[in-house]
Amino acid sequence: MAKALVIYAHPVPESLGGAAHKAVISALNHKGWEVDDCDLYAEHFDPVLSAEERRGYHDTATNTAQVQGYVDRLRAADALVLCFPVWNFGYPAILKGWFDRVMLPGVSFDLQDGKLTPCLKNIRKLAAVTTYGSTPWRAFLAGDPPRKLVKRVVFGTLRPEKTRYIVQYDMNNITPAGCDAFLARVTREMEAF
Repeated sequence: MAKALVIYAHPVPESLGGAAHKAVISALNHKGWEVDDCDLYAEHFDPVLSAEERRGYHDTATNTAQVQGYVDRLRAADALVLCFPVWNFGYPAILKGWFDRVMLPGVSFDLQDGKLTPCLKNIRKLAAVTTYGSTPWRAFLAGDPPRKLVKRVVFGTLRPEKTRYIVQYDMNNITPAGCDAFLARVTREMEAF
């Protein structure tokens, strides 16, 4: 059975982001995926990269010591699904900290002679499910950093066969019908994942 690691980074379970997270889990389970649901807030993940961790960042023999459980979960997955809101055109701090502390040299990439080589060849599929307060136009004008990070940086370190970026813009003006349409789209996309 294929295994999906779902990284959920929203502090408010009754939010649309929380509902989207539930839709992701339900759709993946419905299609036969084994789901490892990693709720960073519920697990009290510490996003702060310590001075000690930064000093040992490139020491691949010891750099995973503080986050070994998260590294093991990532290495056991066939797919990675990120569920997060976009705040101030960026990730929530807890998700950024997960990337900083878990996607380490020797884990997600090797770096030799200035060349990056992906390590997580087990991750065949990547998806991001996210919400923005801004409109698509404002996100475009700001350069849409979260989309670029997923579709370029995370993609580049994983090299998955399939990548999806499922987004709901303009949360500041969304209607109940718009919420329902977004959740239906999340379900369809995850069932086809």
